[in-house]
This record gives sequence, C-alpha cells and structure tokens, in this order.
Amino acid sequence: MGIGTYFNFFEVGLGSLLVTLVPAVWVTATLAKALVIGSAFAGELLGALFLAPLSDRFGRRKMFQVNLLAYSGLSVLCIFAPGLAVFVALRVLVGIGLGAELVLVDTYLSELVPARRRGRLLGVAYFIGWLALPTSALLAAFLPHTLLGMQSWRWLLLFSALGALVVWFTRRRITESPRWLAARGSRAEALAAVANIEATVPGDLPSIVEHKMVPTGEASRPRLLRRPLLGRTVLACVIWACQTIGVLGFSSIAPLVLVHKGFSVVHSLAFTAVGACGYPFGAALTVWIIERFQRKSVLVVSSVLVAVSGAVFGLASTGWLIMVAGLALNVSNVVMGNVSHSYTPELFPTAARTTAAGRTYSLSRLVSAVFPFVTLPVLYAVGAGPLFTVCAALILVMSVSVAVFGPRTNSRQLDTI
Repeated sequence: MGIGTYFNFFEVGLGSLLVTLVPAVWVTATLAKALVIGSAFAGELLGALFLAPLSDRFGRRKMFQVNLLAYSGLSVLCIFAPGLAVFVALRVLVGIGLGAELVLVDTYLSELVPARRRGRLLGVAYFIGWLALPTSALLAAFLPHTLLGMQSWRWLLLFSALGALVVWFTRRRITESPRWLAARGSRAEALAAVANIEATVPGDLPSIVEHKMVPTGEASRPRLLRRPLLGRTVLACVIWACQTIGVLGFSSIAPLVLVHKGFSVVHSLAFTAVGACGYPFGAALTVWIIERFQRKSVLVVSSVLVAVSGAVFGLASTGWLIMVAGLALNVSNVVMGNVSHSYTPELFPTAARTTAAGRTYSLSRLVSAVFPFVTLPVLYAVGAGPLFTVCAALILVMSVSVAVFGPRTNSRQLDTI
C-alpha cells in the first residue's frame, strides 16, 4: 500500500513541476499553466467520485487492480503528447486512476489492521508515499533537460508509469477485506480471508467477522445525507475541502509564487526541492504522534500550524525566511494530510466506507483542480501575501469544525465509533 501511495504522490508532485518543464510554448498564458497544474486533479475528482465507490460494490481488491492499470497505461501515453490539448486531456484521464488510489488505501488498511495500531500503520504507508515529493522535486531540479534524446518531463512520467505497473504486480494476490465480505453477508468468504491472513501474519489480529451480518441491499448502504451520518458527512466535506488548500493548494503554486517574488526558475525549483525535504520528516512525525494523542487533536493543531506558516510563506521576501516557512509548512501539511486520511474513514460504517470516503475526498480534488484557476490571477493581481492569508483563514475554519464536532477515534473498533 505504501509503495502504491508513493507513485500516487509522485504524480501529484509533478502537477506543479510540469508547468516549469513542459515546452515553454505550451504555457505562455496563465490559463495554460492552470490547465497543466489542475488537469490531473480534475481527473482525481472523477476518480474519487465515481471509481472509488465501486469498491463498496465489487470489492477493494478488484478496484485496486483497475485503477492502477488505468493510471499506469495513461501515464505512458502522456509521454507522447504532441501538444498542450492532448497532454491536458490525458492528464485528466490519468487523474481518474489516481483519485481512487488513496481512498482505497485508506479504506483497505483501516479495515484490516488492529484498532490500537490503525493510525500508526496507515501513517507508515503514507510515510513511504511522502518520500515521492522530495524525489520528484529533486529530479525536476537536477535531471538534465534532455536525456538520451528525450526531455526530462517525459522521463518523469515514464518513471511514474513503470512504478505503478510494478505495484499492480505486487497487489495481484492481496487478500480481500474480510470486513467488506462480512458486510455483504459472505460469512464463509470472510472467514476464509481471515484464515488466509492468520496463516501469514500470526498474532494480534482484528476481530472482523463476529459482528452481525447485514445482507447486501438497501439496509447495507446507509445514506450519507441522512441521519445518523449527515453530520459526519458534512464534517468530512469540510476537512477535505479546507485542508487541501494547505496540502496541495499552497504547494501546487509554490514554484510560481517564488518566480513571482523575483526568483529565477532554477532557484524556484531549488527552493521547492529543499522545502519538499520536510515531507518525509512530517510523515515520520505523524507515525510517532498519531496514536499518542487523539487524532482530532492532532488534526486541529497541525492545521493551525499550516495556516500560520502558509501566511508567513506568502508574506516573506527573503530567501532564508521563505525556506524556513516552506519547511514548516510542508511538515505541518503532511501531519494534517496523513491524519485526515486516517481519521475520515473511521467516521463511516463498512458498507458505505469507500463511498463516503471517496465522495467527501472528491471535494479535495475539486478544490485542487479549481485552485490554480482562481489563485493564479489573484497572485498576479495582488501578490502572494494577501492570497495565502485568505487561504490560511479557510484552513482555520476546518480547525474549529474538527475541534467542536469531531468524535474521538483512537483505539476504538471501527464499528463502535
């Protein structure tokens, strides 16, 4: 799961970097730059909204295979894009597979690991994933512009595509989620899946088939916009809509913000690469604290830190302060993002978990897709300081919402939260 998350994040990292690497004639206008940054996010919106929820009907294991093949094959096609229009269209299609991946990882791991280690183990998977951000930034900054007759951005896309294909091979034999099988009323299959897990991973295993079996049908699919799930659905929507401004919003336009401040493209990419080193540190910090403190509390504190460091990053003009604020922003961003991925699947029952996680998570992709179109004109009109200050205020809205309405989830069985 962690390696798959790695290549998903590698693609996400490319979103802001490709705009500085693709042929300059493709991105002469602000709209073109926004299309390059936002195209994959638009596809992720579709993937999270329509592809990921299919795992509640067809199973986690099967949909893992579908989405990995989708974005691996389409990433290869992006390499041969002859112009901006084809490139953007293919990036949207790549994003559909990407949009389902993280939702499935969150759901699958939350359903299989012990309650007292659920947050930490999901954090480990995301630690592996966040290593992709400094990797992509360093490769973009230091890879020769042309290597063996092919431009560097094409090499980056090829690396991502081949990585996804490797992950597809490693996941062919994963066990289906016993919780999903139990929720469908397939008791024999659920017990067989548990036996398969016990044969390879002896020791502390979750009790996942002793709950009342609910047959497939209307009763097994709770309505997200009706009680008792309405409040949690709204909370998850607020989390994903607002925290994305920090995790992907700030970072997606960071290279262009630095160029707008007067730094060269080379220095901009170098600053981005240094700042990206905060990603693995933040991921490691998450693994250490996510079970020591209530996840809702960690989410509140980390989001406040994102708001403060993001505002400083936007207002700063000196290189050292930009670098410090960028590092602090990325560390706190990762903590906030990882805890969100662990926290939101815990809010919903098994029968609707991926549907709920996918549809609320799709708001993050919508914000990411729209963000460049809204913020780039504002950036060029009023500057980074006012823009990032407004973004920080929106993130604080999420902090208050989680503090007031978020339930405590640490060490509780999924079906009792």
